[in-house]
Amino acid sequence: MGELYLFNRIQKPGYRGTLAEYAAEGGYAALRKALAMTPEEVVAIVKDSGLRGRGGAGFPTGFKWTFMPKPNDPRARYLAVNADESEPGTCKDRILMERDPHFVLEGILISAYAIRAKAAYIYIRGEYRASKIAMDSAIAEARAAGIINEKIMAPGLGAEVPLLAYTHVGAGAYICGEETALMESLEGKRGQPRPKPPFPANFGLWGMPTTVNNIETLANVPPIITKGVAWYQTMGTKPSPGNFLCGVSGDVNKPGVYELPLGIPIKSIINDVAGGVWKGRALKGIIPGGSSSGFLPKSIVDGGIAMDHDSLKNQGSFIGTASVVVFDETRCIVRAVKILCQFYHHETCGQCTQCREGCAWLDQIICRIENGDGREDDITTLLALCDGMRGKTICALSDAAAIPVQLALQHFRAEFEEHIRSKRCPLGNPKMEFHTDGRHSHDHLHNTQTVHTDVLTLHGIENPEAGRYRETMRHPS
Repeated sequence: MGELYLFNRIQKPGYRGTLAEYAAEGGYAALRKALAMTPEEVVAIVKDSGLRGRGGAGFPTGFKWTFMPKPNDPRARYLAVNADESEPGTCKDRILMERDPHFVLEGILISAYAIRAKAAYIYIRGEYRASKIAMDSAIAEARAAGIINEKIMAPGLGAEVPLLAYTHVGAGAYICGEETALMESLEGKRGQPRPKPPFPANFGLWGMPTTVNNIETLANVPPIITKGVAWYQTMGTKPSPGNFLCGVSGDVNKPGVYELPLGIPIKSIINDVAGGVWKGRALKGIIPGGSSSGFLPKSIVDGGIAMDHDSLKNQGSFIGTASVVVFDETRCIVRAVKILCQFYHHETCGQCTQCREGCAWLDQIICRIENGDGREDDITTLLALCDGMRGKTICALSDAAAIPVQLALQHFRAEFEEHIRSKRCPLGNPKMEFHTDGRHSHDHLHNTQTVHTDVLTLHGIENPEAGRYRETMRHPS
């Protein structure tokens, strides 16, 4: 699938991501090159490369950096690194942090220098204990080697600059993946989004100018600095250059995380990369970019839609975290929507009425339809409800809850109508419970069987360390 620059070291047998191993592979050469430039020159290179954020919105990274105040602004400034990765279906950043932490750290340090940050704070999802251990170890090694310090000589400026990085662990809240909620949590407050304006580039961490970037986004920076803009733009498409990490899960033969060029057809991802739909079944639909990107049917996949920002936007979806969830022909889309609605109902912070009440109503109505108690006007009610939830709240969680419902009704409306008409799930699924707080029911776990699974496959090659991710999972028998 072309040149690899994100997973190229990870795939080498025995590579553990230590400082010695990373340095032997040319690690931190990009940082030295960046320090020989001015911060503005580094920003210009990243801006010219066309790198777009890999955390969800796809905003141009270098352009985002230009929002920071001019150098004569005396205020301290910060880089907040979003390693929360709570989007359902997404598990790409953890691989970079756990398997190649110095690569991630180098990207963070270059980016911190580019925006003249006093320090970088890496906000790691609470459940990612291995990721925090790996990043803390890398930071300690870098500090011992003099790579990280309060005063590092930057020849490009002819002065010493601070290059500092710290980790901070969240408490497992999905909402803290939103940049202002992340900053609130990092400051020790309740993780709730802030109204904007003011925007983080002017009023961020501790009221100071702050840029927030995702782990994978910053991991793209060292190769761009080392190999240049022209090299980077040989991959991907003109509007969406470079490679991306694509997590493929669900009903495929080879689920895993793969490094692929942007613009690759989603059909090729499913069939050529992930080994096709499992058990010889037909494809029914997909979620293209994590749960909030909604549902797309087989017809759109077969039509050759590409995995890039503009192609998915034209279908009313978006690339998001580039995490493809595949559904085979036996899956109930109504049930899948119910599970997502239950998740968003549980994760809404409750600050905005449209989101707090809307998520609860979506969960309740979809649960009713799946359980065979749907009403004739439920679909009309759902569409009106979604319209009232989008673009009307402080953050995008309300939109994230509404989009999957809207796209499911747009492409799979007949399935919803059949549930209502036949007063049951046509696929024979058992009834689901509705909880007023959106929590999950685990009452069925008494009737389960134990299975074991290794969840990681890297670029079609079985991960040699997959055993350390092995867990006992319980599935209904």
